[in-house]
Amino acid sequence: MTTQTPTPRRAPRRAALIGIASAGAVGLMMAAAPANADTEVAEPDSFTSAYTVWATPDAVINNDGVATPGEPGAMGEFTFRINSDLEIICYDITLEGVTGDYQSPAKTATHIHEAAVGQAGPPRIAFPNPEPVGDGPRTSSGCLQGPFTTGITNDAGADTGEGFTLAQIEANPAGFVGDSHTVDYAAGVVRGQLSQVPLGGLETGGGGTADSGTSMAPLAGVGAIAAVGAAGLIAFRTRRSRA
Repeated sequence: MTTQTPTPRRAPRRAALIGIASAGAVGLMMAAAPANADTEVAEPDSFTSAYTVWATPDAVINNDGVATPGEPGAMGEFTFRINSDLEIICYDITLEGVTGDYQSPAKTATHIHEAAVGQAGPPRIAFPNPEPVGDGPRTSSGCLQGPFTTGITNDAGADTGEGFTLAQIEANPAGFVGDSHTVDYAAGVVRGQLSQVPLGGLETGGGGTADSGTSMAPLAGVGAIAAVGAAGLIAFRTRRSRA
């Protein structure tokens, strides 16, 4: 009786190679895919503008434009750096003296609204809520790339972020506010208008010529603290992200 030697089975190896090639192709497609709405992205090499918000409870109004003070003693500092060419906004947000959980009909409770002083307006960008929820400071930072969505729809059924561009902030920063909302302060726990600050050496990214020891000196007056503090924060956060 003749013994027949089995032919080596190569199909599994071939299938494995096909699988590896397919996975590689998918990986390349994912790497090359454009950013979707509200994509978290790396900090760009440069910015076209920068803003600070000194948010307080006394500036909060409800959707009818009626003064509705937020949580007594709470405060917020928002720093935004924008590259409107790439439609990227980088944010550093700190809330202090805020208690309770967040609450908002939007997809997050921390926003930029298009609204002048003393007026209500729709959210245009929804940011991750500062954490942790508790008695201490809450912080969040990162960069988002548009197109932006908020989860809130207007009377026409469109998301309030639809069609919004960061160039609109650059054209009229005073027409926008930063705020956050909680269960006990649904109209807003703190709120404040955007105020432009100079980019200085940070315009080309990487912290420019700013000294690594930059810090905020004690100043009298909330406005001065907000302006100088924002400039120092921009320098510090940008250097840290490049470290």
